[in-house]
Amino acid sequence: MAADMGKLCLVADIGGTNARFALVRVPGGMLEVVRKYRVAEFDTFEQALSRFISEIKSGVSVTAACIAVASMVNGDAVQLTNNRWVIDRHAVSRSLGGVPVALINDFVAIGHSVASLTDGDWYQVGGGQGISGWPSAVLGAGTGLGTCTLVPTVEGVRVLEGEGGHVDFAPGNHLEVEVLRLLWRKYERVSVERLLSGSGILNIYAALAKCKGLEPVHGEPESISAQALAEPDSLAAEALAMFCEIFGSVAGNMALMVGAKGGVYIAGGIAPRILDFLIKSQFRARFEDKGRFKGYVRDIPVRVLLSDNLGLVGAAQYLQGIDNNWSQHG
Repeated sequence: MAADMGKLCLVADIGGTNARFALVRVPGGMLEVVRKYRVAEFDTFEQALSRFISEIKSGVSVTAACIAVASMVNGDAVQLTNNRWVIDRHAVSRSLGGVPVALINDFVAIGHSVASLTDGDWYQVGGGQGISGWPSAVLGAGTGLGTCTLVPTVEGVRVLEGEGGHVDFAPGNHLEVEVLRLLWRKYERVSVERLLSGSGILNIYAALAKCKGLEPVHGEPESISAQALAEPDSLAAEALAMFCEIFGSVAGNMALMVGAKGGVYIAGGIAPRILDFLIKSQFRARFEDKGRFKGYVRDIPVRVLLSDNLGLVGAAQYLQGIDNNWSQHG
């Protein structure tokens, strides 16, 4: 593979809602021919990949591929957590002419992208500069809730895959206790992803409506967010405020669990779209509301990542780091 470096590779970032594809030069990492498709438009991953290949200019061939997926990766075939697609590494390789293909978790890809970011790629919500040499945490809400941890080593930053979205939800006040009780009627177990995701915004909104004896009028998280931004006294705004508060609490918990004095990075599609609302909310207050350990988290920076293509960038970074290790992938 080392002899092929500098040639064209394919990268993809596959979530529950969107599928992103791009070509990339390795080494270098500059994305080319970026495309985004709605997952719902295709029955299979192969159909989406075929669409992308048909849209790039004829005669282009790739020498390797890295597919970042919103699911736990444990083997050569992956069933995505929040959509119906199954992605098989060997099938992808065959469709691309037998090239090596790596399958990685989407937040592993995002973790790899962080090292290439600059101050202009995020908006900082409180805290200081972070302490060099300490771990950083990454979490992000979109169709689901993903996490990873960045650990500095003598060989560079190591990205540790995690499934922090599936830890138990712990309410932070009496109203959140009531929301949890209502969600227990719907789910046998309530993880934080049941609240910190697109469907989580709907869950919070519906539960608050039930608590207040109101009839919910929204069936999509986007419409809840839109009304919340336009009408600060609405039930939708109350639901989005609770979402932000729980997000801050969970981010602070993760900072404590992994010792993230290097910083906490917020990825995913939701936070950038509601950034002004999140800044004005109790997000940061709940992040720091850690009792005796308030001082531990007070200076930890929280940085909301603004780029739409972090998974693609990270997949490209991952490819650059495994040029001598394809035997374990191919």
